[in-house]
Amino acid sequence: MSRMYSKSTYIKLVFLLLIFLLLVIFILDLLSGSVHLSFRDVVEYISGNNAASNGFILTQFRFPKAVTAIIAGAAMACSGLIMQTVFRNPLAGPDVLGVSSGAGLGVALMVLSVTPFVHSSSISWLHGWGLIFAAWIGAGGVMIIMMTVSSRMRDIMTVLIIGILIASAVSSIVSLLQYFSNESMLKTYVIWTMGNIGNLSGDQVKALAISSSAGLLLALTEIKPLNAIIMGDTFARTVGVNIKASRMLLFASASILAGSVTAFCGPVAFIGVAVPHIARLVTGSSDHRILMPASLIIGSITLLLSDILSNIPPSGSVLPINTVTSLIGIPVIIWIILGKKGIKKTF
Repeated sequence: MSRMYSKSTYIKLVFLLLIFLLLVIFILDLLSGSVHLSFRDVVEYISGNNAASNGFILTQFRFPKAVTAIIAGAAMACSGLIMQTVFRNPLAGPDVLGVSSGAGLGVALMVLSVTPFVHSSSISWLHGWGLIFAAWIGAGGVMIIMMTVSSRMRDIMTVLIIGILIASAVSSIVSLLQYFSNESMLKTYVIWTMGNIGNLSGDQVKALAISSSAGLLLALTEIKPLNAIIMGDTFARTVGVNIKASRMLLFASASILAGSVTAFCGPVAFIGVAVPHIARLVTGSSDHRILMPASLIIGSITLLLSDILSNIPPSGSVLPINTVTSLIGIPVIIWIILGKKGIKKTF
């Protein structure tokens, strides 16, 4: 009993620490940027003081960017956790298995092929929900292909290699679209591929929040099946889980989450792969009732931290967010490949 109590206490302390860390890094992100802001400016703004100094900068730029980082980080982490569980593969993730590439293909088709032939009055819609739907379709298509492959091939490395090949094939198609596109659309797409969480309008942030919330709610309803699936299909059936239905719902959730973030923020690399493992390490649990919220918080913290690091260059320029997340995520991937015992036990 005391051991259970101590474990429960530890988990509560972990979540309190994570929430506190999230709030601290959120404020630090509001403070970071080319224009210096004081802590008092941020406190006055958060408290609702309309006369706060530098309120325009916070309202129009820093606050939407920080909120976007929280949403996108949580969404990518949740998508990665779902994929690692369903595929029972510690290296599964939206970018590794080509799901983000599929979402990128949907965006490329919309930006490079559809937008140039659409009336200007419809551009705002196409760059909002149009991008999201296109990214969902692209991500969902790759998810279906990867699930079909994984059901026939049990070897982890084979599935990963096929995911890399699919991502390469998608990149080839995108390259063709880029070759035949006009200069302005090509520039728009190339900038998008670098990843950016700071250029979203208020309507785009709302669209991202709505679509990501839908994907997260869908994932939360499938926590019990996730705990059963990680134990194997046979065990899942014995506890009454409809594996086919659950997988379809989980695929829909992962596609919605990865597609929504990719549509607006560009490819956000390695968050989906690395964060679930960090959550397992921090919580010491494989229970998705604990892993899911922990992954959401850590994902938000990681992307907020990446945004802060992207503002470090003294010249005032901002590094592409995709570059920073790669530098954070790659060491974790190397750690996974080297075969830590905790990872092996989980999978």
